[in-house]
Amino acid sequence: MSTVSAAEAAKFGALAEHWWDPEGPMRPLHRMNPLRTGWIARRVEAAGLAWRGLRLLDVGCGAGLAAEAFARRGAAVTGIDAASEAIAAARRHAEQGGLAIDYRIAAPEELAEEGALFDVVVALEVIEHVADRDAFLAALATLTRPGGLVFLSTLNRTARSFLLAKVGAEYLLRLLPVGTHDWRAFVTPAELARALRRAGFAVTDSAGMTMAPLTGTWRESGDLSVNYLVAARRA
Repeated sequence: MSTVSAAEAAKFGALAEHWWDPEGPMRPLHRMNPLRTGWIARRVEAAGLAWRGLRLLDVGCGAGLAAEAFARRGAAVTGIDAASEAIAAARRHAEQGGLAIDYRIAAPEELAEEGALFDVVVALEVIEHVADRDAFLAALATLTRPGGLVFLSTLNRTARSFLLAKVGAEYLLRLLPVGTHDWRAFVTPAELARALRRAGFAVTDSAGMTMAPLTGTWRESGDLSVNYLVAARRA
């Protein structure tokens, strides 16, 4: 069974040409990206992993915002996405920046079937868009070497996230295109932790990501009620 939702892939593929516009429809991701990639980088380094030669997989990479940030740190990055338009945009932008990133149109289970293995796997703002959450995490586990790290960022399913991330971001502030998110697909930290354990991971850390409404800047916080990050280790 594919973990890809064709409707979700098409929705984000349609935004590919504007992905790298910092004031376009991906503006929240541009502003969030330094926080989430920096948070991940500190935990990679705390685990004693060197960036040079580190094999990192970015699942649901879109046009490459996070993939490029990790490649600039020295990692050997593979980025996969189900949207061909996003991968085409990612390849163009990486080439323009002189970055050697292996971008592929693929679902994680396809790479898992090939026997691919990575030191670090990231899936940022992805799990709330997949067709099968458990199958998706099982594929990530197969792709992560024993003792390797996985990082996810997603949205909590709370009344506050409905007001801020759905109604506020899409309908009132127009920070995201209407229909970007389905609040019913948001994942609570407890649900995600249980699903990660079923897949063979142990959660090691988590943090909230909070946006300042007046400036649009993001900071790490202890508030996981809307956006949050999770780190886990493969058994």
